[in-house]
Formats: sequence, structure tokens, C-alpha cells
Amino acid sequence: MIPRYSRPEMSAIWSPETRFRIWFEIESHAADAMADLGAIPAEAAEVIREKGSAAVFDVARIDEIERETRHDVIAFLTHLAEIVGPEARFVHQGMTSSDVLDTTLAVQLTRAADLLIADVEKLLSALRTRAMEHKLTPTIGRSHGIHAEPTTFGLKLAFAYAEFERARTRLLAAREEVATCAISGAVGTFAHIDPRVEAHVAEKMGLFVEPISTQVIPRDRHAAFFATLGVVASSVERLSTEIRHLQRTEVGEVQEAFGKGQKGSSAMPHKKNPILTENLTGLARMVRAYALPAMENVALWHERDISHSSVERMIGPDATVTLDFALSRLTGVIEGLVVRPERMAANLDLLGGLIHSQQLLLALTKAGVSREDAYHLVQRNAMAAHNGEGRFRDLVEADEDICAAVDLQERAAAFDEASHLRNVDVIFSRVFGPELH
Repeated sequence: MIPRYSRPEMSAIWSPETRFRIWFEIESHAADAMADLGAIPAEAAEVIREKGSAAVFDVARIDEIERETRHDVIAFLTHLAEIVGPEARFVHQGMTSSDVLDTTLAVQLTRAADLLIADVEKLLSALRTRAMEHKLTPTIGRSHGIHAEPTTFGLKLAFAYAEFERARTRLLAAREEVATCAISGAVGTFAHIDPRVEAHVAEKMGLFVEPISTQVIPRDRHAAFFATLGVVASSVERLSTEIRHLQRTEVGEVQEAFGKGQKGSSAMPHKKNPILTENLTGLARMVRAYALPAMENVALWHERDISHSSVERMIGPDATVTLDFALSRLTGVIEGLVVRPERMAANLDLLGGLIHSQQLLLALTKAGVSREDAYHLVQRNAMAAHNGEGRFRDLVEADEDICAAVDLQERAAAFDEASHLRNVDVIFSRVFGPELH
């Protein structure tokens, strides 16, 4: 995590203070459950809960102890004992470090998922608003980067809306899959702790019981979580790349908001660069990069090793913080996006009607011309237009073969831009629902 690409609420989930507080809550809930089962004195559980709840854990002190013990959970338990007193001997009874670490990671990832889901919902709201605004704003659709046929800018945004609806669904599923608790002791056999303790801790921490653990929660769950973040980041990049292309000088159909006093270049005062969406493209690469080590963490040795530990200490904060920032930034880009319908209209006419070639092809086939001959007639005029021999529509009107096959009214209908967009309402109703579109 670096402050430049971090937001406070997400960063706080990964702070040492938050981590130690969660560790304590797990230990305290476990002690309460053990007390209820008669495994430890009820008075001890009460002292642990009251003193620990009132404490402010000293991060520097815990770090100092860890430098000697070389074990973070033992360092925390030693510091907790300094706070709680003699009753601390009943803390962590029958538990292993992974019980605390893995359950804590589950809590952190579910909290992070909740923020990411909220981020996506804000982005969806912005996309819906702008899509409705430009539902019928004609623009050129491109395939291979080349003019294809008319679409609307609202449809471009509706496509993004549907994509991030799927992102929301995936995040909800990833959250559920990773939200498991394991308090099963060394190698996961419950040899020294009652399974009912695990159930109690899971309920208190808002998690599900892991059906079977080794000494760790299975890492395929985490791999699926980080893979999901990577897919969502790819959607961020796809929309960002579209905006970057549309802002190119030769296109000029949209533009990121440019604030008063903002500067685009240290050398060229005229510059207005798509810096936010370029930044989002880079951030998406980082989030995707965290998915691979999460997948490599799945194959641990026997009942456990700690090859996954160092990885998760980095990718947990970095992936969630980065995606949180990216989703928020993308929402701001969409809300402030400058849309230029006049440039869209000019670009639609840039090739002199070539974008209507398919409609003319269909008109010819409906008039009885074979598809092969119709394609040839349309293409020869299209290639002439490409070669600068005239505007496509003028060339068509001068083509005796086409005029003989299709009358003036039908030719005019073939060049009707609105006919390309006759089913925009149908698409919007599919994406937003009939009551919203």
C-alpha cells in the first residue's frame, strides 16, 4: 500500500491496530465458549474480555517482543498477558496460531469485500445516470478500431453497467466463499479444543464454520477471492481504455474533466491528457498480478506450511486497497466525463456514409439481388470512397446497377441513421429493467 492510491476506510482494515483488535476478539470469544463448556473458569473469561476490551494494544511493544520471539502471535499473546494478568494463562487454550491468523484474514477480506461491493454499487449508479442521459446520443461503433456501424454512447455505458453488475455478483460470491472460520487446533483435528468453540467464534465474527481444515483454511478459497478482484480490475481497465481511445485528439468524443488550474504537461501548455484512465489501466495490472501468487498458495505442504503467509501479508492489503481506489476513481471519471455529441456526429459522417454499407447490402438482397452480387456492388463503391474518389452515398447514387435494383426511396432508407438504433429501447430494458430504462 502507498498513500497515493489508498483510501482511509480500506487501509484501516489492514492496520496493525485493527489486526490486533481482531486477534483479541477471536481469543476472547473462544475463551467465552470454553468457559460455557466448563473448559476454563468463567471468571477468567470475564477478566480476559473486560481487560482486553478496554486496552489499547501497544504496537511498538508487540514488535519489540516479536524481535525476540520471532513469532507474531506469541508476541501478541505475551503483550495481552501483560494487560490481563494471571488469567491470561487460559487464553489460546488448545488453539494454534493459524486459528487466529486465518480467521482474522477471513474477517479482513469480508470487510474489504463489503467496501468493494459498495464501491461497485456507486459506480453502477454513475453509469446508469450517464447511460440514461446519452441513451439516444448517436456515435460510431468501432470494430478493430475501425468505423463499423452507428450505436449510441448510452449503449456503451449500458454495456459497462451490465459488466459491473456481473462484477458485483462475483464479489458477493467471493465474499461468501472466503468468509470461513477455523478454530480447530494443530493439524485441524480438534484434539485439544471442542468444535463448539469454533462455532461460537464463527457466529460472533460473522463467519461460517470451515467444514474441514488442515491446520489452515484451504487456500483455494483465497485464490478464488483474489482471482475475482483481478476480473473486476480487468473490467475497470476495459472501460478506462475505451475512454482513453475516445479522448484521442483525432477522435475527441469524450474527455476527462479538466479542473481549473490543472496542468497537462510541464512542457506543452495545451495538453489535456487522459491521466486518470491511464492511471486506472496501470492499477488494474497490479490487482491482476496479485491473483497468480494467491493461486500458487493453494499447494501447501501436508497439513500446513507458511509459504503462503508472506504472500498474503502483501497481497491482502495491496489488492483490496488498490481496487478500492480504482473503483472510486472510475466513478469520479464517469460522473465528470465531458461528452461531445457534436464530435460524435462529425465522426459518424467522416466516411461519407460508408457506415451504412450493410443496410444497403440488405436492401439489394431484399430487392432480389444475390448476396454475392450485392456484396460486390456495395464493396466496389466502398473501396472507391476509401480511395478518395468521392463520398460513398454520391458514388452509390451514380452506380447504375444499384439504382436499377433499388429505387430512390429504398436507397434513402438504407442511409437512415435512426434505423440502426431502432432497438435501443429493447437493449436498455434488458440491462436496466423495463421500469428503469
